[in-house]
Amino acid sequence: MTLQAHVETFRRAGDHAVSVAEQVKPDQWDSPALGTWSVRTLVGHISRSFTTVVDYSARPADRVDVSDAAQYYVVIAPMLTDSSQIDARAVQAGLALGDDPLDTLRELQDRAAAVLDIDDQVIQTIAGGMRLSDYLPTRIFELGLHSIDLARAIGASEALPAEVADSILALSVAVAQRRDDSQALLCALTGRGPLTPGYSIV
Repeated sequence: MTLQAHVETFRRAGDHAVSVAEQVKPDQWDSPALGTWSVRTLVGHISRSFTTVVDYSARPADRVDVSDAAQYYVVIAPMLTDSSQIDARAVQAGLALGDDPLDTLRELQDRAAAVLDIDDQVIQTIAGGMRLSDYLPTRIFELGLHSIDLARAIGASEALPAEVADSILALSVAVAQRRDDSQALLCALTGRGPLTPGYSIV
């Protein structure tokens, strides 16, 4: 897919995430959401899909180290084993939303949209140098899946826009292939056997 196609899907995923956040009731921000996270913490984590785009777009890289979005998740897998660091970043992002979290979230979305009117440059990510067009599917993935988490936490509709769900599914399959899980996945998808309990590509 072209950079522009990924940008359009990213914007759609962002619009959807914000629309779910807009349904959070005033008394729900401190309610449980995902694991130990509150609704505020989860929305803060969602906001990082906007802030990382802004931050990474300002950090050009000299070379491509990560060839695509699937490799990105393979590379960062060891970093995901320390849940305390992930939790700390999410909590901080939730606090940074301030007294009006929705306005802050919308502002961060606007900032991300503003930096995407660029060429397909190589940016420095946590996994290494990547083309922007290869990085954006990882943000679509995060926005879409955590929109589902948020919707479930607050009792809203969890249905994703079709193009967002398609992007997440395609990336999920690609990551499973990189992990040599293709047969297990195809058996599960065709009713020929379950995945192992707790299986996740991230």
